Amino acid sequence: MAKKIPMRQCIGCSEMKPKKELLRILRTEEEGIILDATGRKNGRGAYICPNAACLQKARRSKGIERSFKTAVPEEVYDSLTKEIEIFEAGTK
Repeated sequence: MAKKIPMRQCIGCSEMKPKKELLRILRTEEEGIILDATGRKNGRGAYICPNAACLQKARRSKGIERSFKTAVPEEVYDSLTKEIEIFEAGTK
């Protein structure tokens, strides 16, 4: 029997994709909203495609705010943008 692949929905493009292909954005009590590269940290998670276009869509549609039911400061988007740019550069 084939092993079931965990699927998650991107908060940018709303497509269902395998969990391993997505980046996890995490809300924690201590650190606030961060990018969880390992996918193992404790906290409320949301998933996004590892590209700047999906982050822009999530920003416009307030996808991160809806996922975490909280306001997201501008600095969080800036740091996520930087991290995704680094991730994109590393995969090329």
